[in-house]
Amino acid sequence: MSLMVGSTFLPEDLDVLRHALDAWCAEKRIDIKSSQAQVAASTALDLYQCGHDDAEKLLSALRGHRAL
Repeated sequence: MSLMVGSTFLPEDLDVLRHALDAWCAEKRIDIKSSQAQVAASTALDLYQCGHDDAEKLLSALRGHRAL
């Protein structure tokens, strides 16, 4: 689970997150509204906060994440 206490995201941050999540869901053929996509979104937030702060780096990290 993500620890989001005190986190603030700019519109640009959300664009990066959404782009990577959309691309990951499309590759996996997963509905963006599914529980699997929700897990991926939480993971994407964690990865973003750990420094995967552009869409390509984030998508690559999502692709390689063992829990997904």
